[in-house]
Amino acid sequence: MKSIAILRHSKTEGPGYLATYLDARQIPWRLLKIDAGDPVPDDPGAWAGLVFMGGPMSVNDDLPWVGDELALVRRAVADDVPTLGHCLGGQLMAKALGGRVSRSPVKEIGWGTVTVRDAATVQRWFGEVHEFLAFHWHGETFTIPQGAGLLAASPWCTNQAFAMGKHLGLQCHVEMTVELIRAWCADWSKEIRGMAAPSIQTPEQMEQDIEARVRALNAVADRLYDRWIEGLKR
Repeated sequence: MKSIAILRHSKTEGPGYLATYLDARQIPWRLLKIDAGDPVPDDPGAWAGLVFMGGPMSVNDDLPWVGDELALVRRAVADDVPTLGHCLGGQLMAKALGGRVSRSPVKEIGWGTVTVRDAATVQRWFGEVHEFLAFHWHGETFTIPQGAGLLAASPWCTNQAFAMGKHLGLQCHVEMTVELIRAWCADWSKEIRGMAAPSIQTPEQMEQDIEARVRALNAVADRLYDRWIEGLKR
């Protein structure tokens, strides 16, 4: 089987639980460290699937790899190679497929409820999950590309997930581990810079019941990843 390419854009925003999930199922994957200078692949057909991780930058920034990744998403969709985006990765997918990415009215940081829409196409991804506690860390948001369907929303961000065929774009983070959350909390003061809002939690709030919350989030990720790997190129 071909490997899955996982594109990382920041050292502290790796695949997290997704790596654990893939290893447990003996699905090969390779981490491409875009933040460290690894080139963006130009042939999606060389991979079983493509995963785009998060990062502190914007897809609207003038960065040398952004245009390459947008083109890669479009080629992958055209070639029927499944794509999966987490946060920044979901925004990359949305923009590549014709959506817009812009500043969100408020930053959404910490644990927050995501509500799953009631529709047959949504159930194919979420199954019996109608609501779950997701982890958030973003200041921008995407619109839903034409031809894609909205899957879920939160009180602070209407567009939390979309699907287009076998392609899944997420605004929220379902890939979190305890270690990732604590690493991000270490940078909390740099991200917030004195800002306070109901949509922003403190590190103390984010670490409350962290093990149980992460286990529940991993179960939701299992459901989404199970559906996504069905479309992998073998």
